[in-house]
Amino acid sequence: MDVPKNLKYNSEHLWVKVNGDKALIGVTDFAQDQLGDIIYVDIPEAGYELEQNESFGTIESAKSVSELYAPLGGQVTRINESLKDEPELINEEPYDSGWILEVKLNNENEVEELLSPEQYEELLNSGN
Repeated sequence: MDVPKNLKYNSEHLWVKVNGDKALIGVTDFAQDQLGDIIYVDIPEAGYELEQNESFGTIESAKSVSELYAPLGGQVTRINESLKDEPELINEEPYDSGWILEVKLNNENEVEELLSPEQYEELLNSGN
């Protein structure tokens, strides 16, 4: 599994790329692999307020429907419009064109609560 070293992670298998007071959020390579072929993503529009660790949408694959849990709280500033027509981008490029949304952080300290790449790899190796 690909675990980029420049990202942070949550235990729900989402990645976070922080840039100042904004953060891109997406699904990890591990999660997209476990889900299989992704056929639909239901996410909020720009302006929606995410609460850390709360559900903010769903991702549907040929196998199942899974909740998406916010790794950070903040206001959604933009969403990946491409996922409406091409949800498979998450399978093809989970860390690039398959990103889900961008948020303006409410509390930058929440970033410190996320997992480092090494901690995320330990989580994967423990079977969670």
